[in-house]
Amino acid sequence: MTIVLTPYWTNGVQKLKLAPQRMPLLFSPSQWIPIRRTAVKPKRGLVPPILDESVHALRCLNQLRSKDKSIEKYIYLSALKDQDPNMFYKLCLENMSEITPVIYTPTVGDACLQYSHIYRRPEGLFVSIKDKGNIREVINNWPRIDEARISVVTDGSRILGLGDLGVNGMPISIGKLSLYIAGAGIRPQSTVPICLDLGTNTQKYLDDPLYLGLRQKRVSDKEMTEFMDEFMHEMSAAFPKLMIQFEDFSTDNAFKYLERYRNKYAVFNDDIQGTGAVVLSGFLNAAKLSSAASGQPLSSHRILFFGAGSAGVGVAQQLMSFFTLQGLSKEEARRRIWLVDSQGLVYNARGRLAEHKKYFSRDDYNGAPMTDLVEIIKHVQPTALLGLSTITGAFTPEVIQTMASINARPILFPLSNPIRLSECSFADAVQYTNGSVLFASGSPFPEQQFRGTTLYPGQGNNMYIFPGLGLAAILGRVSSVTDSMVEASSLGLADSLNDEEHAQGLLYPRIERIREISGQIAKAVIRAAQREGVDRNESLRGLNDVDLLKLIREKMWTPQ
Repeated sequence: MTIVLTPYWTNGVQKLKLAPQRMPLLFSPSQWIPIRRTAVKPKRGLVPPILDESVHALRCLNQLRSKDKSIEKYIYLSALKDQDPNMFYKLCLENMSEITPVIYTPTVGDACLQYSHIYRRPEGLFVSIKDKGNIREVINNWPRIDEARISVVTDGSRILGLGDLGVNGMPISIGKLSLYIAGAGIRPQSTVPICLDLGTNTQKYLDDPLYLGLRQKRVSDKEMTEFMDEFMHEMSAAFPKLMIQFEDFSTDNAFKYLERYRNKYAVFNDDIQGTGAVVLSGFLNAAKLSSAASGQPLSSHRILFFGAGSAGVGVAQQLMSFFTLQGLSKEEARRRIWLVDSQGLVYNARGRLAEHKKYFSRDDYNGAPMTDLVEIIKHVQPTALLGLSTITGAFTPEVIQTMASINARPILFPLSNPIRLSECSFADAVQYTNGSVLFASGSPFPEQQFRGTTLYPGQGNNMYIFPGLGLAAILGRVSSVTDSMVEASSLGLADSLNDEEHAQGLLYPRIERIREISGQIAKAVIRAAQREGVDRNESLRGLNDVDLLKLIREKMWTPQ
């Protein structure tokens, strides 16, 4: 096969494009090889006479805002990141609340659905079941193998609330790593987006002539586990300083592979642990406000989960920490949590249950199946209702009003993404609780005016957690990501609100402060890693908190 090498320049960095003559349209990630060079000033005449960076930033922002569709904004920003990464991240940092919903939720959901149709060029590494037995050879094709420090890995089997998208899930890995860079200053060249192609069970993709993945059904559990064992082993050998974040695996596999590898490698599952940590943080602040209104102790809260998949159970596991922090035992904490799945209240006498639901299954109810959410609320008497069901509008006006009737300040967290799958809107939550709601969602909602007051919705965005956690893992060179490290990230976020944010009744700090927040979280996580002895960077142990935070901020990459 003939290989054609074509040199080109991007932002002062020369690259070589390898074009196999038999593949004129599609290139694998290894066929775009960056050559590290010192950026040089372009020769006279190769750029306009006047190109002021601040003016050019405004020019780029105006171009972005001229797009009338979110997916067109996503495509524009993807091109900008490729052509001028410094400008891309500069815009992200200066316009965080505007750009985050474009490069991640909710727009990334549409980008995944259309990925095979809007594909321009590869941005990550594809490892398929056809590579089984030769995965190391594929990994070795990654052009920046010595610089790799963090990877987001998906198999595309449960993308957001959109189902099995196969290799169309790659934008999830790309988007998450963009947020690691913007949110915590992790160097762009140290990130590795990976999509595992193990087939797809979605027939429309198998029938789509533009689909970029293998045209086969998903492999068996046994074959997938053999593949994953080889993949994880070869990843650890090729990238000894890497933390791996699992993203959007199907529910059973999300729990399975987190448990299988968490004590052997530096592995983190954002759907289970990241979602749990960010919700715990918001819940800590909401519970304080709710208890202040009711006069009841923090230990008296009762939490009802609507949705019992990997995210729902992961959050439930994390929220046990809320109760143990109040002095309750683990058993007492467990009994403060109820689950509702597609068949209603989860309880032992109902019959066979999926393994991940059993821990929170109730043994104190033996009646007929309870399927109506309003009926369940009246039975449980929860102070908080959390939605991770991806069922649009599941929190109906009657559900919201029932929560308000039994709580002075009801806690409502409709956390499903993207926004069109949210269990309720902030406007409905405000209206049907007469403004008393303590609200956080998974995707952004606009603020609301109520009786002359501006009410602000919280957004339990995992972006608050994983960038700082990842930065801590890199700087601390951790051997594993422990439960106490995840809890430390949550407590660090909960404590990060400033006086103005407290005065406005916010549950989460403003996203514009993400670098400051990530630094504080990284410090807390490094200290937790040191206490558990999973840190391998001994030079950080002798630093006091002030010097450690200073070092963390110095290590953050900033676009020039």
